Amino acid sequence: MNHQDPGPVRQDVGATTVGAVVQVGSVTGDVHVHEPSRAFGSVVPRQLPAPPALFTGRDADLARLARILGQERAGTVVISAVSGAGGIGKSWLALHWAHRHVNRFPDGQLHVDLRGFSPDSKPMATSVALHGFLCALGVQPAAIPVDEHAQAALFRSVTSGKKMLIVLDNAAGTEQITPLLPGSSSCTVLVTSRRRLAGLSSAHGAHYLDLDVLPASEAHALLARRIGATRLAREPEAADELVAGCGGFPLALSVVAGRAAAQPRLPLSTLVAELREAGLDGLDDGDAAASVPLVLSWSYRALTPQQAQVFTLLGSAPGPDISLAATCSLAGTPARQLRTVLQELERASLLIQHTPGRYRMHDLIRACARDHADCDLTSVDRHAALSRVIDFYVHTAHRAHRLLEPHDHCIALRPPVPGCRPHQLTSHAEALEWFTAEYPCLLSAQLTARQHGPWPAVWQLAWALTAYHSLRGLLGEDLHVWLEAECAADLWPDPVVDTLVHRYLGNACVRTGRFEEGRDRLLRALIAAERTDDLGSQARILRIASVMYEHQGNNQSALTHATRALELFRAVGDPVWEADTLNTVGWCAALLGRYDEARQHCRTAFAALRVHHPPGAADALDTLGYIAHHTGQHTDALDYFRRALALYRDLGDIYHVPDTLDRAGRVLVTLDRNPEARAAWTEALTLYRAQHRIADARRVQQQIDTPDLEFIAQSWPCRRR
Repeated sequence: MNHQDPGPVRQDVGATTVGAVVQVGSVTGDVHVHEPSRAFGSVVPRQLPAPPALFTGRDADLARLARILGQERAGTVVISAVSGAGGIGKSWLALHWAHRHVNRFPDGQLHVDLRGFSPDSKPMATSVALHGFLCALGVQPAAIPVDEHAQAALFRSVTSGKKMLIVLDNAAGTEQITPLLPGSSSCTVLVTSRRRLAGLSSAHGAHYLDLDVLPASEAHALLARRIGATRLAREPEAADELVAGCGGFPLALSVVAGRAAAQPRLPLSTLVAELREAGLDGLDDGDAAASVPLVLSWSYRALTPQQAQVFTLLGSAPGPDISLAATCSLAGTPARQLRTVLQELERASLLIQHTPGRYRMHDLIRACARDHADCDLTSVDRHAALSRVIDFYVHTAHRAHRLLEPHDHCIALRPPVPGCRPHQLTSHAEALEWFTAEYPCLLSAQLTARQHGPWPAVWQLAWALTAYHSLRGLLGEDLHVWLEAECAADLWPDPVVDTLVHRYLGNACVRTGRFEEGRDRLLRALIAAERTDDLGSQARILRIASVMYEHQGNNQSALTHATRALELFRAVGDPVWEADTLNTVGWCAALLGRYDEARQHCRTAFAALRVHHPPGAADALDTLGYIAHHTGQHTDALDYFRRALALYRDLGDIYHVPDTLDRAGRVLVTLDRNPEARAAWTEALTLYRAQHRIADARRVQQQIDTPDLEFIAQSWPCRRR
């Protein structure tokens, strides 16, 4: 803080009233009243530090500050609090804005670094800041009271009616800055802090501006300003990786830019390699004020032991974000206690609640948390936390899968580890919503289990994701998780697991058109199932083989395998899968032109499935629609397809919807309702594209574009099940 010369030192202890200074003589005790003009100078303070030379972008944030701080509100000082993580550019933004608008404050600008997060000292005492402000405003030291409340009152008196800007930088908390607020509505206050100062809003009507990382375009511009656009253009890929490695933090970008500027002949690719190898330490240039790891560590040191533990554990949690429920298991802490901890981490700008109940960290802060976890937590504690959160995902996903597909072959799980609190989902809709929200975390949890254990979680998560993948048409993703499961199963010798993994992997291969690989996996699964006399698994494997042969155009082999699967389901007494497979037999018979036989099978299947297994009932209706159309009952066919579509949509099954829309469109053409047909195909096209089903999308686009719709109606593509 810049101090003005206060004049000669007086030996009096002061107490003030508004408009005058009352001094008590230290020797005689006599009271002397001095006029303000004698006690206060006419100094106009200009304390703003130099503007940041590399400041770039932030147009939206600057515009919002201008709107907030440009408000005129009678009787109320205008306050804006800029919050954000260390190194995010809060002080840069405040100083840049202040210098751009300095002419609005003819009576001066006060600035103080309150050292709320400092590596070598405690936060500045408010009385010290007040003393400095009063001196800068021309108050003689002897006229400054000792009592902090009296100092604050004098500060409000001196600033009353003046058009001043007061920048309170790096504040530790609301209590530190409240006495530094002027009482006059003519003043403007700009506060920066790593903490979100809730008390400023409730008590003083402050406006908040939460600062986020720089977007990639502005990060590139910042680097270009320091090292030149030409140098960046010579190595565009390296430049992109530098920007990504800095995570949009202006401080990190400044460190990298400074290193590059100091070595103008150093290829940026070399700098990238150094940064990649060193991680967060690569953003340390030895200066405490310009070291990203050190700046972030100041926030960490301000945490309580419980907050610090949760922070470090969050850094190693699988996935790009985490829910409150998953965090409870990660930390082994009930939600009631954990909410308070997470709120404090939010206020400290170390955590962001980007949607209600879901939290994420910026990449550099996450790296900081991981580094502290390695130093401050034992390997036992880290492994226990990881086991708890992976168990949370496994057990909750298992329950969600059972809600989506209650008749699937269920796997057995061991009880959750102590401290794990699985989410108790209760409905199909809730399960679908949970999978959608947690999907990236589930994939990350599987990868984490594959790398660190527990290995059973790898294939258990793959199994639990199967129904969701099928409903959402995520066939490539399903193949990926089962390939991961196969690697883990090889390390977990168990014939039951071997059967399950290769059956599902074979199915994933078939559905993605990798028939040779699918056949090999199905054969391995069948041999393992026969070795253990597992008739139920044998039936499921044969049913998948039926689909494989259908996709390859071998409808007779498809019917043979489906019929054998039906016999085995009857033998083991599984009525739902028996009915579902009976529909498959009917579909294969219909493909062979045996429509009467097919219709009988599918009607019987639908009667059994309509109550107990809606997905199978939708498939049966779809098959009956195909049969009706090919036997000249076009109106009935359209009704079947519409009923199937309604069921698929109710179930959230967007994978099968476009197939049925395509078939309904063909029936509509037969009924001479071409505009409706094109509307159905247009909707199917949108879904095919969203699911990256390129061949299907291309085919439907051709159907929409062709003038000869009657020809299209006669050509039926294979059904993809």
